[in-house]
Amino acid sequence: MSTSPRSQHALNVSRRTFVGSGLAVAAGAGLATAPSTANAAGKDRASWINATMAKMTTEQLVGQLFVMHVYGSDADVADQRNVPDYGVAKPSEVVEKYRLGGVIYFAWAGNLPTAVQCAKLSNGLQKASLTPRRREAQVPLTISTDQETGIVVRLPAEATLFPGAMSLGAGRDTQLTTDTYAITGTELRALGINVDYAPDADVNVNPANPVIGVRSFSSNPQLVADHVAAGVAGLQSAKVSACAKHFPGHGDTDVDSHTGFPVITHTRQEWEEIDAPPFRAAIDMGIDSIMTAHLAVPALDPSGDPATLSKPILTGVLRDELGYDGVVVTDSLGMAGVREKYGDAEVAVKAIEAGVDVLLNSPAADVQWNAVLNAVRTGRISKRRLETSVRRILGMKYDRGLHESPYVDVDKVSSVIGAADHQARAQQAGDRAVTLLVDDAGLVPLPQKTAYVTGAGDSSVAALAAGLTAAGITTTSQGTGTSPTARQISQAVVASARASATIVLTNNVNAAQKSLITTLIDAGRKVIVVAVRNPYDINQLPGVGSYLATYSSTPVAMKGVARVLAGTIPAAGRLPVDIPAADDPTKTLYPYGAGLDR
Repeated sequence: MSTSPRSQHALNVSRRTFVGSGLAVAAGAGLATAPSTANAAGKDRASWINATMAKMTTEQLVGQLFVMHVYGSDADVADQRNVPDYGVAKPSEVVEKYRLGGVIYFAWAGNLPTAVQCAKLSNGLQKASLTPRRREAQVPLTISTDQETGIVVRLPAEATLFPGAMSLGAGRDTQLTTDTYAITGTELRALGINVDYAPDADVNVNPANPVIGVRSFSSNPQLVADHVAAGVAGLQSAKVSACAKHFPGHGDTDVDSHTGFPVITHTRQEWEEIDAPPFRAAIDMGIDSIMTAHLAVPALDPSGDPATLSKPILTGVLRDELGYDGVVVTDSLGMAGVREKYGDAEVAVKAIEAGVDVLLNSPAADVQWNAVLNAVRTGRISKRRLETSVRRILGMKYDRGLHESPYVDVDKVSSVIGAADHQARAQQAGDRAVTLLVDDAGLVPLPQKTAYVTGAGDSSVAALAAGLTAAGITTTSQGTGTSPTARQISQAVVASARASATIVLTNNVNAAQKSLITTLIDAGRKVIVVAVRNPYDINQLPGVGSYLATYSSTPVAMKGVARVLAGTIPAAGRLPVDIPAADDPTKTLYPYGAGLDR
């Protein structure tokens, strides 16, 4: 197979070296242990695992392999949404029925209404797991969520919101990445959440990727590897298990595995040079878990099975070749990418046969739990194979201190979540990411003190306007959403007439957003475009004289833009990806590393 243009770029940049200013500190912070101490700790760990497993029934061993969502915010209050899925109503009853190894929190499941209530739910679920039944072992739960930062977040509004992975990649500061994930971990652990399905280790070499994009740090394998390692160090220093995803790599696809089945066409060499480095870096940092991808990589396994169900990929490559012996967790088993070829029962069993330890978010709890139990009873899954996974899971729980401290202090939650120093560090991340790609119009910083802000995202438009006002710029604003109407465009032309500059936010620019921008330019307005998600929008906007990328629409990102436009701080970010020409993807319009100093 010939190398695609985007893959060839990644092959080239993978040979470059980027040394993060804080990675050495992060790598050595509390992770090195004297041999005698390590030996003693290892014996204690093994003793706890052995003693726990000696009391576990087969049903309890099987239950450890499952992490499910539950509906509700109180462990002991019935929520009827649980009944169709599990046959019981209380979240605590779901834990007890399946002897669950873990629970995953979602906002849509009602788990995270407030920080305090989330902490109470965590304690209640831990109590349900630690209350022995029929003399079974007392095993603490993993309580997990997807707090990637940026566009994938789950925590309540009180929590500190960082701008996201690609923002950190643009900032080129691995110490800032370590701090981002250490603070995130600290806030998660205060809520009783001890597993974070982050950081994203995908190398986003495909600008058309519909599911990764700014969730990735970069299109540069080494930059992604550096920041993944920094993120792992940060999370696990806060006693939260990190999880690199999505193995063997989800960065070069234009299909979303939530709704379809992607096929990655990288050669083995391309996979080694593009996709593998971040996972190798995570393993070298001692990461607790790695998440599988529901996609096919024929160069690694020609069977056509998704990686989640592929023994050649999970056992052959991940375990045998990369030497990983930590916990392997599936991506959600409710996603289309893993359900197209086999039924739910077979999916659960085949995943374990492939090398998986944890089955995440089962769409058919009874079917899959009983399928695994029956596979153990009939010998299809050996007792030894089952116990191998359970040992890994219990080891992860021990390493994050759950054997000693499964509960959290609810009274301390408010002093941790959204603390002032956490918010200040998040703002530094937002400031550092802002990347100025074009300023032929000489509008950055704003030469005059009046501005009109419009475009995608009412909250983002309002946040940027507030930031400009705070910086002394007389500002008016009106959001249009991502698909501005002809009326909204006409209103923007009128409303911007008295402003010295018009700032338009784009979010994955489309025809309607382009019409807003071109109409304003044709009306004589001095336009600054700010891309608040993927940075690639510029290749659709050849007439724009000033263009910034933030990789995020979070409040800290918008405040960072305001400060750059006001001249308070420089635009310090550098492109973490190539931006290809819209009409010729082999031609690079703006290269990796681009960015103007202002």
